[in-house]
Amino acid sequence: MTHPTPQELEEQARSQLREIEQRLESLSNKDRMAIPPQEMPSQDPVARRSTVTEVPLGYGEAQARLESYRCIQCKNKPCVSGCPVRIDIPAFIEAINEGDYRRSVEIIKRTSLLPAVCGRVCPQETQCQEVCTLAKVFKDTSKAVEIGRLERFVADWERENGLVEPPPVKAETGHKVAVVGSGPAGLVVAADVRREGHAVTVFEAFHKFGGVMMYGIPEFRLSKKIVEAEVETLKKMGVEMIPDFLVGRTRKLKDLMEKDGYEAVFIGAGAGLPKMMNIEGENLAGVFSANEYLTRANLMKAYDREKAATPLPMSKKVAVFGGGNVAMDAARTAVRMGAEEVHLIYRRTEAEMPARIEEVEHAKEEGIVFHILRNAKRILSDQQGRAKAIECLEYELGEPDSSGRRRPVEIPGSEYIMEMDTVIVAIGNDSNPLLSKTTPELETNKWGNVLVDDNGETSLPGVFAGGDIVLGAATVIEAMGQGRDAAASINRRLAELG
Repeated sequence: MTHPTPQELEEQARSQLREIEQRLESLSNKDRMAIPPQEMPSQDPVARRSTVTEVPLGYGEAQARLESYRCIQCKNKPCVSGCPVRIDIPAFIEAINEGDYRRSVEIIKRTSLLPAVCGRVCPQETQCQEVCTLAKVFKDTSKAVEIGRLERFVADWERENGLVEPPPVKAETGHKVAVVGSGPAGLVVAADVRREGHAVTVFEAFHKFGGVMMYGIPEFRLSKKIVEAEVETLKKMGVEMIPDFLVGRTRKLKDLMEKDGYEAVFIGAGAGLPKMMNIEGENLAGVFSANEYLTRANLMKAYDREKAATPLPMSKKVAVFGGGNVAMDAARTAVRMGAEEVHLIYRRTEAEMPARIEEVEHAKEEGIVFHILRNAKRILSDQQGRAKAIECLEYELGEPDSSGRRRPVEIPGSEYIMEMDTVIVAIGNDSNPLLSKTTPELETNKWGNVLVDDNGETSLPGVFAGGDIVLGAATVIEAMGQGRDAAASINRRLAELG
């Protein structure tokens, strides 16, 4: 597939923009809706198979301006209700209309501190863009205003022009707050609580900060420099960041409050316990959880075989089990690790895949082979105890299950063998049980997720939680939304203490 170059797309947009701006005063909503959605420039599919740099390249200025004119500035603002942190989307888009990119990003940052991240990895097509008026008019979410791409544009403009400034911090209050985990929820809590003048310490189990944004999402989807820049902003605000500190082991959760003087604790430790399929052969060499595979590739730079301390093995044929974003990330990472063939095995149809449409399209462009309505029955071993093949079953869809999707039903006698030397299981994660085991007072549900009330507070007074450890599997923006709510509760609590 041939992709237009960024220069070609920008020139096309510039030509249309000139025409639009010549008749701005008479531009009707019908005219705005007639403007086609702007295609995102991206790397050539063949070239990007051997690089870890970002695949989507971002809008040029003309593309962003033209896309912004597609917004009809609805009075009821359905897109805002579709956003977990309720960004004033029409207002930030209108500022792009006017060429005031600084004001645009300032509007976003009133409620979202990570626009460069969210503009890249959030599933806008199932959130703000799904309820966009244009999507409803055309009965097609692909016709919605490209809100995420516009958010990325202004966030990148701010960073590339050296205009990022840390939020103002109020006078010191003398109160201390601990944040466990430096993923999106933890970073938001740290920022919002620090703004009020409270001392904040972030404890991170890994040696780098950023949580899933650093170890889970690959470089080709989210540049680590962007995450590092957000962490630096927190440091400039005066937030203390402590790496290699595993709360529950290095220090017990209750000790932070009872011995170390923290008056509130936020748990944003994520869901780091990978789910496995419990099939024969999962313990063989060459079988990985997506968690391990991606952490080694992203955080430990396993793609750099000459320098990596924990390089991943060279694979010829890779099988990835799953159909979500993590499965796409693992499959696309395997391509970049030099695999000759990568096969994605998913037990439902493509229509039921929870992965973003863009990620599915990128995976296909990069040569990943999709096997839908299939699932692994067992993993076969060679004489050295390494994975050599998988035995698969064919499936058909039955009645809907509790997720609302039609339940996959296996077809008896449909078994067949596929040769594979590497298997990656990407079917989700559970909460790490360390905190609940070392803090029995912390109530959890049957899946191990921490239970919280409407204020984000756990069963332990003064201890709050949010993100994957509460929701089980949250998007970046959902985790941020929970973080904002918990931070507001913490700030209210501390204000009452005086």
